[in-house]
Amino acid sequence: MPTYKAPVDDTLFLLTDVFNIDRYNNLPGFADASSDVVEAILGEAAKFAEHVLTPLNRVGDVEGCTRHPDGRVTTPTGFKAAYKQLCDGGWLGISAPAEFGGQGLPATITAIVNEYLVSANMGFSMYPGLVQGAVAAILVHANDELKKTYLPKMIEGVWAGTMNLTEPHCGTDLGQLRTKAVPQADGSYKITGTKIFISGGEQDLTENIIHLVLARIEGAPAGTRGISLFLVPKVFVKPDGALGERNGVSCGSIEEKMGIHGNSTCVMNYDGAVGWLIGEQHRGLNAMFTMMNEARLGVGIQGLAMSEVAYQNAAIYAKERLQGRALTGPKFPDKAADPIIVHPDIRRSLLTMRAFNEAARALVMWTALKGDVAHRSGDAKERQAADDHMGLLTPVVKGVLTDGGFNNAVAAQQVFGGHGYIAEHGMEQFVRDARIAQIYEGANGIQALDLVGRKLPKDGGRALNAFFSEVRGFIKEHAADEAMKPYVGPLGTAVGHMQQATVWFVQNAIKAPDNAGAGAMDYMHMFGLVALGYMWCKMVVAARARIAAGSDAGDRMKTKLVTGRFFMERMLPETGAHLARIQAGAASTMELPADAF
Repeated sequence: MPTYKAPVDDTLFLLTDVFNIDRYNNLPGFADASSDVVEAILGEAAKFAEHVLTPLNRVGDVEGCTRHPDGRVTTPTGFKAAYKQLCDGGWLGISAPAEFGGQGLPATITAIVNEYLVSANMGFSMYPGLVQGAVAAILVHANDELKKTYLPKMIEGVWAGTMNLTEPHCGTDLGQLRTKAVPQADGSYKITGTKIFISGGEQDLTENIIHLVLARIEGAPAGTRGISLFLVPKVFVKPDGALGERNGVSCGSIEEKMGIHGNSTCVMNYDGAVGWLIGEQHRGLNAMFTMMNEARLGVGIQGLAMSEVAYQNAAIYAKERLQGRALTGPKFPDKAADPIIVHPDIRRSLLTMRAFNEAARALVMWTALKGDVAHRSGDAKERQAADDHMGLLTPVVKGVLTDGGFNNAVAAQQVFGGHGYIAEHGMEQFVRDARIAQIYEGANGIQALDLVGRKLPKDGGRALNAFFSEVRGFIKEHAADEAMKPYVGPLGTAVGHMQQATVWFVQNAIKAPDNAGAGAMDYMHMFGLVALGYMWCKMVVAARARIAAGSDAGDRMKTKLVTGRFFMERMLPETGAHLARIQAGAASTMELPADAF
């Protein structure tokens, strides 16, 4: 059975040494997140993830969820008790406003805790993750009455939340959406239609489920401009807050899927279900994107989390599995063979995973902190810059971290050889679970197109220019330091590749848009490598400072220096290949007629 240990020490190093969380104490909630408070929170989150959720991961995969003839759904054994423990611990409300029962702490803390929960049990973690996304959308866009009625119970965990976008005939292209909303005299709407792939659409964990549903009001304009967002409770709420009758929403079936069996992915039928408008009419996508941006950062965290747990188990196995002898001669002559950790190719695999994980965790934290600034700062200029960062980096975090997470789960499985292919060691479940993160909340190809087509040129390239300026400024600041040259030198080369690719798009994509489409995935992954490389440089600076100060974590910091160097030597140079593919254009990609495939 697989094991998991939450990377608390690495998290604290990032918070304190790399990003200096104390410098954000001017923002609401940060002053309450003192180092001892944060350490205590992360310690308790680690215990919950390691001792409660990890043992249930295999249970959820084997048992899955069950739909009963009356439409009820039961979750795997142990999930309901674990969810109650999650709610009793206040984990859903860490970053929610105090006025609705939350603790008001930085959203960055929630992002960190979510990594631990996903690594321990991805199927389970999706239930609270969706609640947090729904709460974010309601907070920003709903009226005061809806907030007062629904948010306290959702934040407490007594009620859950979902997001309902996809329909059988349309996924990303929401302009084709058919679910209809009919206005009623009392200001409510009757919602009718079918939604598919709805995570947590029905379950036995909570008393109520608050569905956020995209639908088209009768007479609304065609396309995405005619879509509105509605709050549709599974069970009606009476004026005194008590639960009343069932609404006209039901689970038609549970999807049979490759992984995340512990989560109930449902087909949802809305048969004249009563709902209430969130935000303005025909502006539903604007409201839903608040939830989707939260979800996309969360899905990026899923990629990191699956990569982390897969790496941990592969590293343990590599130190225990005896197979062959080291190329330089036996390292354990008293044993029948050496452990496979002595082989360079195994080390290459493990270091690739580790270098990715540590930089990805830093990238998540950097982006989450920007999100806190965007939502909490009183300085309009600061908020705009942070929001620019979030908009630019969200597709990169989602796309690159989930592609990397899946690839690393496969690589970790490979370390196990044949044992990785059977269920006993859990590696094949990690592969199956990690796969969905590349697909939902906007498939990664869509993330790449969003990055190249919308985010790069937005506001005249303001966000991208700010990113280039920050990274170039860092390189210049440390260029004269001999010890930093193995890090900032390769980063400078990679940034140069990215700037060349950007200019090439400007010169070649407008007259031939397929050039942008053909190069979008390469650009997204190039961007990801540069961002991860920048994170490594920042970590190296912090690690060297800890070593110079005689820190008791010196050995761990020296390990970081080597891991960072591996990233610069063996992973970051891939930006050159991405550049070559981008500059090849779309000619060969688009030349064949469709019937040639």
